[in-house]
Amino acid sequence: MKKIDHIAIVVDDTIAAAEWYSENHGAKILYTDSSWSIVEFKNIKLAFVLSEQHPPHFAFEVKDLEEGNLHRDGSVSVYRQDPWGNSFELVKYPD
Repeated sequence: MKKIDHIAIVVDDTIAAAEWYSENHGAKILYTDSSWSIVEFKNIKLAFVLSEQHPPHFAFEVKDLEEGNLHRDGSVSVYRQDPWGNSFELVKYPD
């Protein structure tokens, strides 16, 4: 069984979104810049993305991933679509 790592929603200001969720809902800011941000709640992470860079999606954390894009935090990920057109990401974090 895979773990859902995060849900990503499209915003027009990733920094303001992270700050708002932190201030209003107690989320811990894990990373923020003008292109994407991510916060952590007790049970899940919420990412804020720009529409021109990422689709709205949910992400599964996986142990093995043989292909994908390398990110600044050392993770590797790849986007896929389910049969209904929803985007999801498979993400592997460094050991």
